[in-house]
Amino acid sequence: MAGSLRPHIVLLVFLTVLASISSCMAEIKNLKISSDFRAIILFEKFGFTRRGEVAVAVSDVSISSTLGAPDHSLLGFFLPSDESLIQAAYDSQHGRSSYSDTKPSPNTGCVLHSSYSPVPSLYTFFAAAFFAVWIHLALFKNRLAAHRLHHLMAGLLFTKALNLIFAAEDQHYIRQTGTPHGWDVLFYLFQFLKGVLLFTVIVLIGTGWSFLKPFLQEREKKVLMIVIPLQVVANIASVVIGETGPFIRDWTSKTDGKAARNVAKLTLFRQFYTVVIGYLYFTRVVVYALKTITSYKYRWVSVAAEETASLAFYIFMFYMFRPVEKNHYFALDDEEEEAAEMVLRDEEFEL
Repeated sequence: MAGSLRPHIVLLVFLTVLASISSCMAEIKNLKISSDFRAIILFEKFGFTRRGEVAVAVSDVSISSTLGAPDHSLLGFFLPSDESLIQAAYDSQHGRSSYSDTKPSPNTGCVLHSSYSPVPSLYTFFAAAFFAVWIHLALFKNRLAAHRLHHLMAGLLFTKALNLIFAAEDQHYIRQTGTPHGWDVLFYLFQFLKGVLLFTVIVLIGTGWSFLKPFLQEREKKVLMIVIPLQVVANIASVVIGETGPFIRDWTSKTDGKAARNVAKLTLFRQFYTVVIGYLYFTRVVVYALKTITSYKYRWVSVAAEETASLAFYIFMFYMFRPVEKNHYFALDDEEEEAAEMVLRDEEFEL
């Protein structure tokens, strides 16, 4: 009797857990604004489906003015579409503000944000792809010929895969409950580690570290000292943009561009520099353009484009500098070898 009831009990528990899982796709944003002198403040851009809702709650509002008593009739908020944003901003400056008081329906409190619905699945897919590349290169590909740089490259792949896993969890919990439940901290942490490791690997490849020489020279250490702080600034900008709203969008691309230009000053860079620049500006400029021009329903396309480009770049880089006894990338003719030797003897390097 107990054996026959066990499958039914397991099925009942499964159905109970399944019924308790929220099916909403939501994001809850809490913004605190103080001492802000702007006439119009853009809170957030979002999209929702035909049956979706948005709820906006404003509390603890106070206004002070040195020119006299403030006009409270000019205070309000409006929810314009992309097409009507300019007209809405013009109307608000002339005292014709639009007010909205939306209430969630009784059966759901979800704020639907459908533009990122497929994103968790995309992040999971690309995380699996990076894990597959990492396992192939770290465990099965010419381990005896691997240098210290190859171990660092394997660590970069592993960090990138974990970053995508945490990004998927972050988006999943936002879609289900509206808040990331701490997954955003891990996402930003591994995004930072991935960015620093990526530029460190690129710089070390350019110097020929562990391929041609066991130690870095003084000028190469200077390049690392400039590239890594720039990448730190870029990651701080990414966190600020992600947590506070759509402000200062071009900070990240500018700092990454400076880092790439400093990477270009390394002595052994050849065709790989072109690929690096193409990858950086595709993921920073072209992907941003896709986010801007595409409909909110297809914002996931920009995520897919960025991660596809990242996967292609990583595969290219790891194949080009794979563990082999003699890499053709460092094969120099006599004239190039003499020139490289003279440059390597020069300890002064102007940045």
